[in-house]
Amino acid sequence: ADIISTVEFNHTGELLATGDKGGRVVIFQREQESKNQPHRRGEYNVYSTFQSHEPEFDYLKSLEIEEKINKIRWLPQQNAAYFLLSTNDKTVKLWKVSERDKRPEGYNLKDEDGRLRDPSMITMLRVPVLRPMDLMVEATPRRVFANAHTYHINSISVNSDYETYMSADDLRINLWNFEITNQSFNIVDIKPANMEELTEVITAAEFHPHQCNTFVYSSSKGTIRLCDMRTAALCDRHAKFFEEPEDPSNRSFFSEIISSISDVKFSHSGRYIMTRDYLTVKVWDLNMENRPIETYQVHDYLRSKLCSLYENDCIFDKFECVWNGSDSVIMTGSYNNFFRMFDRNTKRDVTLEASRENSKPRAILKPRKVCVGGKRRKDEISVDSLDFSKKILHTAWHPSENIIAVAATNNLYIFQDKVN
Repeated sequence: ADIISTVEFNHTGELLATGDKGGRVVIFQREQESKNQPHRRGEYNVYSTFQSHEPEFDYLKSLEIEEKINKIRWLPQQNAAYFLLSTNDKTVKLWKVSERDKRPEGYNLKDEDGRLRDPSMITMLRVPVLRPMDLMVEATPRRVFANAHTYHINSISVNSDYETYMSADDLRINLWNFEITNQSFNIVDIKPANMEELTEVITAAEFHPHQCNTFVYSSSKGTIRLCDMRTAALCDRHAKFFEEPEDPSNRSFFSEIISSISDVKFSHSGRYIMTRDYLTVKVWDLNMENRPIETYQVHDYLRSKLCSLYENDCIFDKFECVWNGSDSVIMTGSYNNFFRMFDRNTKRDVTLEASRENSKPRAILKPRKVCVGGKRRKDEISVDSLDFSKKILHTAWHPSENIIAVAATNNLYIFQDKVN
């Protein structure tokens, strides 16, 4: 139940939210810098924990609905409270997280412990006063958006107008208004009339960061469609279609499975989109549809292992990818608790490991290398000894600083750039 299933920084980076398989959301808050301990800046401590979703049962379909949190998305902060969206397979909820450090005392009709007083004993009128109390962080559900998805929700994305958001499942994408819970607009529907003709499913979807009419969604066939909501109410006809033609010499039994896109993300500038498939991360320019402008090999040494990865179902793992704040570096996860970073400017890349053994506080991470066959140097790890049960699927990058959050099964690691 405590396996982390999503990680997300808010828009300032002061808060970090994680969701887990047990339906819980844990929010971490960044410590403020203190004069006597300046190095403590950047430490994240638990701010609030609440149960977002409970397990349910769909009696019409005889299906259990898991409580696992699939995605969390923050809304920009408008006042003292924070708002976030969380979703499981079927239901999206809008949560308000607020602080209370005062409580009213001196009610006329109630005792201090909340019991009703005998009206005949009340002889004078009291004015209630606010007294300081220990800080309490409360999470309350403000909206519940349910009953709109037949299939499992894999993505939610907040629009740049901050009035609407979308939720995507395997075959449909719905557009919601934050104020309206009983109605949503279906903006993409790829369900065929005959389900036996189904050839692809939607794997991820995201709104453009600045243009409220534009969004992208990726498919299990390795394609990306850019849609414009101004052209038609139903965006079944895309505005742009991104696909890299397959090299026939590389074709194999696994080609279709490993070309399925597990994550799609717009760059902060809105000029590029990044996609993650099983073996690579690709960066696409919105103005060039026929091939990506950059392709990074995440773990090419696994090509020879695809057969055993298929047998243990690892080949279906859905890795996410993230940009840093300036769109110059990208990060994504791998196996053996490794995660990879690619610098787009210098073309340098590094493999780092998130594990308890080598992650003491303030320790510097050493780059790791995987060797394929032949002689192994002492600081290298053999591809045959990689642990495929340890995988980093979910990562997040602070919006403006070099602070990253990496989820390795039920552990959350937060790494920070070394400050001289």
